[in-house]
Amino acid sequence: MDRTPEQVWKECLDIIRDNVSRQSFRTWFSPLKALRLEEDSHHVKLTVQLPSRFYFEWLEEHYFGLLRKTVTKVLGAEGRLFYDVVIENEDQSAGFDGTVMQLPARKPANEPQPGQANLGRPHLGNPGQGLGQQSGGSSTNPAQANSGSNGPRGFDSSFSSNLGRRGSGQGATFGFNPQSGLGGSSPITNPFVIPGIQKVQVDSHLNPNYTFDRFIEGDCNRLARSAAVAIAQQPGGTSFNPFLLYGGVGLGKTHLIQAIGNYIQANRPDATILYVSSEQFTNEFVQAIQHNRVSDFSLFYRQIDLLVIDDVQFFSGKEKTQEEFFHIFNALHQNGKQIILSADRPPRDIHGIEERLLSRFQWGLAADLQLPDFETRMAILQRKAVEDGIVISDDIFEFVAHNIKSNIRELEGALIRLLAHGTLHKREIDLSLAKDVLRDLITDSRVQLTIDQIQRLVCDYFGIAEDLVRAKTRKREVVQARQVAMYFCKSLTQHSLKTIGLHFGGRDHSTVIHANQSVENQIDTDPKFEDIIEEISNKIELRSR
Repeated sequence: MDRTPEQVWKECLDIIRDNVSRQSFRTWFSPLKALRLEEDSHHVKLTVQLPSRFYFEWLEEHYFGLLRKTVTKVLGAEGRLFYDVVIENEDQSAGFDGTVMQLPARKPANEPQPGQANLGRPHLGNPGQGLGQQSGGSSTNPAQANSGSNGPRGFDSSFSSNLGRRGSGQGATFGFNPQSGLGGSSPITNPFVIPGIQKVQVDSHLNPNYTFDRFIEGDCNRLARSAAVAIAQQPGGTSFNPFLLYGGVGLGKTHLIQAIGNYIQANRPDATILYVSSEQFTNEFVQAIQHNRVSDFSLFYRQIDLLVIDDVQFFSGKEKTQEEFFHIFNALHQNGKQIILSADRPPRDIHGIEERLLSRFQWGLAADLQLPDFETRMAILQRKAVEDGIVISDDIFEFVAHNIKSNIRELEGALIRLLAHGTLHKREIDLSLAKDVLRDLITDSRVQLTIDQIQRLVCDYFGIAEDLVRAKTRKREVVQARQVAMYFCKSLTQHSLKTIGLHFGGRDHSTVIHANQSVENQIDTDPKFEDIIEEISNKIELRSR
């Protein structure tokens, strides 16, 4: 064998150092020493010495996945990690006893090594098997797991009590296969669950109203929605991991990331899904520190199959929270779990977050949500009205969609306010009410209308070709449309009468004056014509914003 145990273990430590905090590395990995590197026909065994049984329990509890990945990477699929643990016996007459126990790391329960009992956390598919002792070099039949014991989690109480016996010279052993886990023949579904105890039920905190069916697709969000659907159909199985969705306030980020969770929850009820805001994650971590339960906090989040964290930009400046999330992120990603994130800006623009975390945010896909266009805003309003059982004319939808462009939340809020005023004051929801109720939401974003635009709108209303109002024809319907267009050009633009006349086939200013007087007289004498002018005025009002 070309490499020494020290060289192999150094390679392992180099990998481990990049995946844990500096303090954790100094505490749990620096004291470990490589002892032996052995090779047989089936396995390559690396043995390291641990200062105490507590080290063994802590490493198996908190760093099992990392050690499994590391040993596999350095030694290959045949790699096995064994521990030599110094048993610290305390006896009033003899003091410390340097008994050494050989403890190989975990392996599936159906792969005991020759001459060794299979001890420790067994494969969850057979929680009753896997605990036993070895004495005098011969193995005994595995005992039944005692999940109700007071010993360390995952161990038989009889084994725990035997660890301190003086001068035994023999140790209990259990195996570990680095390839076991996700996708293996004997997967460890969750290495942190106590054998014999059912998987903990986690409240997903998802809003059931946030579904793909209720999310309006448009050019502004098509990429993000398509990616979200692909992730929901195959969580953890696409290259979109993590999936980071970013965009301004009220554009549907929370809706879309929760829609992924709701879809998976409906189609894979056994999956563990959790939606949590960055603020809640931080508060829970602070409480875990206060109550000395950081390890429980970390173990809980590492159980999640789909982790959805909203507004990750609020991790900015919270160094300890970022460090803990960094390790949780690594653990979930290494085990093929899906991570969904949202932010109000692209990752490169988030300040106050460590570079190593920002780089991980961009491992998968970062998609943005843009401001919805007019057609999308109309579709959102119409869907909202149908869901609330509201019957409103398209003119109202157009007015609201034209004037409220900032975000979807404000758009829907405007419709709710309009409905509330109409219901409470028993008024018909018309354009006049909309203008009155929403005037504080509507900024004066009126654009300067051109003569050509007015001609186009008037001709569209009367159903005639636009070039006819500039022609010499004297047909009655054309004359009426020409006069109405001149009337609005005079009242809504700053152009002179001469300029207006030139745009209508080179007519002089007196023709424009006559047209304006004719329209005003007809408004005073003909109520139907007055309604026509009002409708055209509303359409021009909408287009001017």
